[in-house]
Amino acid sequence: MQQPSQHPKIESARGMATLMIAHCAGMLDLVALPLWVGTLIAYYRLNPQQAGTLPTLFLIGASLSSVFFASRFNRVNARWAAVPGFAIAALAFALCYGQTSMSTLAPLHFAGGLAAGTALSFTHGTIGRALNPHRVFAWAGLAIGIFGIVFLGGTPGLLARFGGATLFIGFAAIMALAAVMGVLSFPRPSRQDDEQREGSSARAQPLSRAVWYSIVGIALLAMTQAMTLSFYERIGIARGFGRELVTLALVLYGIVTLFPAPLAGLLEKRIKATTVISIGPIMQAVFAMIVTHTWSYLLFAASGALMAFTILFTHTFAFGLLARLDPTGRAVAATPAMLMVGAAVAPFLGGTLVKFIGFGAIGYAAIALVAIELLLFNLTRLAARDESPLEQVPAV
Repeated sequence: MQQPSQHPKIESARGMATLMIAHCAGMLDLVALPLWVGTLIAYYRLNPQQAGTLPTLFLIGASLSSVFFASRFNRVNARWAAVPGFAIAALAFALCYGQTSMSTLAPLHFAGGLAAGTALSFTHGTIGRALNPHRVFAWAGLAIGIFGIVFLGGTPGLLARFGGATLFIGFAAIMALAAVMGVLSFPRPSRQDDEQREGSSARAQPLSRAVWYSIVGIALLAMTQAMTLSFYERIGIARGFGRELVTLALVLYGIVTLFPAPLAGLLEKRIKATTVISIGPIMQAVFAMIVTHTWSYLLFAASGALMAFTILFTHTFAFGLLARLDPTGRAVAATPAMLMVGAAVAPFLGGTLVKFIGFGAIGYAAIALVAIELLLFNLTRLAARDESPLEQVPAV
């Protein structure tokens, strides 16, 4: 067994590669939701509400485990929490293969979410202990963009050829790869020694108002994204665009996800994080309305891709801001909870709206959520001016 000193640093090639793969596996829902829900409807013959329930159970499990472990991040070995988490998630998805009943798929999705959420909490907590968390998270965002292109471009063809159950084998393979990489190269925190010299008092301090406003705002940001994305594929099919053009739109979605995180990394010192999080949600509402109401394929494809750009660009700045506001790593370790609490409710909420009202209701719900996001993120901006810990925070 490797000693901690033998583990690579976060900024090393091995450490970065491991965290990038772990981020892709843990944030699987960000890329897979349209195919996840669409596959359950098309191949498993579930109605929209039922199809939204299974990803919701996965995300609820991930949220609960993230909430539990975020406050315990500094007390648990991150490597030996992340590795079993990804391994158990891989097993849960593998067991979904060949199953068709909700009574079997539901607990497996929930168990997979608990495991993946644990792994992702310690992955993000470790990124938060990098020398420059904003930059490392930007690289992780680039990785998920590349992953999105491969996954969204290749999976529809595999599903058409081998059946809907192939989706779960793909999920299991991604989780298993993250587990193997974690065993081999999960990195040690770069800033651990500095914080140990500072003592444990800083870690015991409660989170500031600015952090809490951001946490709730990010959860709603994720809810808006997931609510629209969950039914993106189904909206395209219902509008009569056809399977090939909808797949092309998903590939475009994946391609666009390559750019926001690296761009956010380049602009880290040029744009205030609080400015980005106070403006970004407005674009999210605009694109959600276009996706759910347009009959133009060009507007549909462009708006879906730009929704992805908006959340990834905004969240990269939000992650870097949280890492600076709370250097103990607790806030960023709760990132899965922030993202998945919102995203967990979204497929079920979206499915219910579609079932009883129609796709257009998702757009109006997005506007309501964005209004609350803007309030919270502007409260973050104001609190960031007033709270003393922020006086030493650059680019806020």
